[in-house]
Amino acid sequence: MARIAVSCDEHGHLVDVVLRELEARGHEAVYFGPKAGEDPQDWPLVTHKAVTMVAEGEADEAIVMCWTGTGCAIAANKVPGIRAALCQDAETAKGARTWNHANVLALSMRATPEAITKEILDLWFATPFSEDEWNALQMERLRALESTLR
Repeated sequence: MARIAVSCDEHGHLVDVVLRELEARGHEAVYFGPKAGEDPQDWPLVTHKAVTMVAEGEADEAIVMCWTGTGCAIAANKVPGIRAALCQDAETAKGARTWNHANVLALSMRATPEAITKEILDLWFATPFSEDEWNALQMERLRALESTLR
């Protein structure tokens, strides 16, 4: 069982789908964002709360959502150690895990239907990070880029 931080700036159907799927898969979800009927919150702030848990080792990974998924992916990638990938299909999620060692999944509330969400989560959780020599070098290069920005 993994601890997954989840965030969204407004409560919508996708929030319920993701939280329900995580529970069904045996994961513990920690949610940041409004509950049903509450006012929207700022996407950079709720995203930051979720991904900080990952960066500080308090969560294994995160799933962040906003209307397009782009804003929360951008906000997530501002935090050192975070590799967020906006995924609109399962193959992209698989590639993000394999080659990019993505530890944050970004989803679009507008464009991600329930069936596709489940497919994305299937491959996201089933796909290990590639540990081959070439891929290890790519992760080393990412860490070097990150360190030049501090």
